[in-house]
Amino acid sequence: MIPKIFKILFSLLLMGWSFYQFYEDFIGNGIFYLFLSLFFILTYFKNEYIFFAFLRLRKQDFSGTKKWLNRIKNPDRTLIKKQIGYYHYLYGIIESQKNLTLAEKSFRKALSFGLSMSTDLAMAKLSLAGILIQKRRKREATILIGEAKKSDKHNMLREQIRLLKTQIKKI
Repeated sequence: MIPKIFKILFSLLLMGWSFYQFYEDFIGNGIFYLFLSLFFILTYFKNEYIFFAFLRLRKQDFSGTKKWLNRIKNPDRTLIKKQIGYYHYLYGIIESQKNLTLAEKSFRKALSFGLSMSTDLAMAKLSLAGILIQKRRKREATILIGEAKKSDKHNMLREQIRLLKTQIKKI
């Protein structure tokens, strides 16, 4: 795992070398180095391990997802703020299958760091509300369901919100 400062420095170095190649009339080399520097800038904003973890999660392969997430040794040092949120979001999804206490901590960390997409934010709040319902904490769960309903702009989670509201009524 390359630290984020090295990714930026290396991309700036490659971009400078690319402009030098353009200046020396080596246009092909300049284009290649420019694309290579753009690749490092892309990996600064979108971590490759989190990307592969999401691909494993789409296949419902939780052990594979955890394997990819475990490759990130120090998330505070190697990831930017939003990526740290998604890191904890993925861990929360994995841990919700086994240990609800760890899943609750992971979802709370993900919400504190923030998630980019409003649907992911709503899903994290809904998952946390489901955990709180199982722990009989009705007030917090009701607040989170209301926040999730506001965050779900495309009404993709309408059915899950309705199910959680019926479960709250049973408490």
